[in-house]
Amino acid sequence: MKKNIYILASLLLVSGMALAQKSNTKRADKLFEIKAYTNAAEIYETKERNQEVLQNLADSYYYNTSLQKAVKTYRELFVEYGDSIDIEYHFRYAQALKGVKDYKEADKHLSLYYNKPVNTQAFIEETDKTTPHSFKLEQVVNEGSSSDFGLSFFGDDKVTFASARNTENPSYLWNNLPYLDLYNATLTNLNTLENVQPFSDAINTDSHESNAVFTKDGKTMYFNRTNSTRSKTDQERIAHIKIYKAELVDGVWANVSALPFTSDSYSTEHPALSKDEKTLYFASDMPGTFGSFDIYRVDINDDGTYGEPENLGEVINTKHREQFPFLSEYNVLYFSSIGHEGYGGLDVFRSNMVNGGFDKPVNLGSSINSNLDDFAFVIREKNNQGYMSSNRTGYDRIFGFSRGINPLTVYQVEGIVQDKNSKELLGGSLVTLFDESNTVIQDTLVGDNAYYIFKIEPNKKYKVRGTRKAYIPQDVEFSTDSKGKVQHNIYLNLESFADAEERVKENEKGDVQIELEKIYFDFDKSDIREDAATTLNVLVDLMKKYPTMEVEVSAHTDARGPDQYNLELSKRRAASTLDYLVSQGVERNRLKSIGYGEMQPLNDCVKEGICNDEEYDINRRCEFTILN
Repeated sequence: MKKNIYILASLLLVSGMALAQKSNTKRADKLFEIKAYTNAAEIYETKERNQEVLQNLADSYYYNTSLQKAVKTYRELFVEYGDSIDIEYHFRYAQALKGVKDYKEADKHLSLYYNKPVNTQAFIEETDKTTPHSFKLEQVVNEGSSSDFGLSFFGDDKVTFASARNTENPSYLWNNLPYLDLYNATLTNLNTLENVQPFSDAINTDSHESNAVFTKDGKTMYFNRTNSTRSKTDQERIAHIKIYKAELVDGVWANVSALPFTSDSYSTEHPALSKDEKTLYFASDMPGTFGSFDIYRVDINDDGTYGEPENLGEVINTKHREQFPFLSEYNVLYFSSIGHEGYGGLDVFRSNMVNGGFDKPVNLGSSINSNLDDFAFVIREKNNQGYMSSNRTGYDRIFGFSRGINPLTVYQVEGIVQDKNSKELLGGSLVTLFDESNTVIQDTLVGDNAYYIFKIEPNKKYKVRGTRKAYIPQDVEFSTDSKGKVQHNIYLNLESFADAEERVKENEKGDVQIELEKIYFDFDKSDIREDAATTLNVLVDLMKKYPTMEVEVSAHTDARGPDQYNLELSKRRAASTLDYLVSQGVERNRLKSIGYGEMQPLNDCVKEGICNDEEYDINRRCEFTILN
């Protein structure tokens, strides 16, 4: 009996532990569902690490930017359950890997995700050479807060921003920081916020407020506000975000109302105004997106009503997040994206407005984008100064920047290709750029204007080469020295072989040929005779003088004898001639041999018995045509 009591007690203990385990896991799942990632992770860490627990734990770390922990947990997840994991986990794992700058491993997962090769390091190197601007960042001094973002211009001398500085606000379960409020301030020395004041209670509530934008007269504000209630969507309870409008009436913000196209079932956020204030740009996950958040625009009518929101399309939007639009006074759209190729996390991109649409986005490069989230970019392009936000320091922070021309887009070599003697433009010529190790960097076939241009880099040695059929190639070496010479204008003056060598002539058909004394073969033989060798040595010397010259050796017979016999004899003689040239040190890959038999006579002796010996003899010949 006593033994049975122990067994029963043990079973009850195990059962109780199992129930507690299950109960605690449900609590963690609930916290995860409402995006309370910090608290959810704490519980998941104590649970048995099955697939669901590992997935939610890794995601909790990822969404809270604890990327080292996210990488470790995703790695465990893929080791244990790799074959059964949804493809989207490859994307998030890759972003976490980028966040710790493990680009090589990240590329493996992105290549699987996109089903095509991805090379992030090559992308970074290319982007840094081609992005139009470079940026000098400096963190904005904002005492009293550890988390601020989304600075925007508020008149000529003021700015607004969102901040978690109000410790009297309830804590946000996502990151355990106070709820966001909107503040205004003045800027001194472009990087210090002073006279920081919260907006009135009409704007700041017990929910989140952020990302304010103002009309030029300062009388209308658009901003984000998170719903105080949650909606059930796709099995998750989400507190959605709406864009609100407020009006300044007698110095007081009033008439605060959500825009008519907002909803309790999806989010609209990050408002931005066009220069003429007739179009509002924003981000939303409303039905019809390509996935997650897309950038939209909507007309603001003269009577204060709004048109139908328009998705900016797949050039701008991807299946992942595009957020934080900003339209500059030059109609350049700046926005942040995790879907376009980047450095990790959200990167800032630019796209020019062309005929009412937008062209392919350009990543702004490593002088402004990091391996973490970079967003909320605003700029006054006339003075090349602006602000952006980033969590690269661990919390959201505001950075001021000045913008200049990317020097790597200025360094270039350009010129034309022309005939050395006639100065005729040589359209169709090949121009090749080599680095100091003689590796081809770029090449191009010039157009009718014979113009070429290559982008180059500072403090490097280069060689540019011009080549053309039947012309002597020209090489010109140059360097981009440390003294800052950024542009090189190099005319490539190519001399034709016909101008440089008396033996080289252009025939009536346009072929450029090397004229040698006639080569003789013994009857029905293809061996190179001594007198023929002497003649061929002239060609050997010429080809050694011009190491890039390529030549076709062709052999011809007269019309006497059977056609097939003459064709085979000419092939043997052409091949024998080629072999002799190779034996004298000419590379085989610079030579081509062909036998034409009696098919290409130089006169009308096309049949046997109609000409004398001397006339037939004209057609018995070897020709040497320059191919390159």
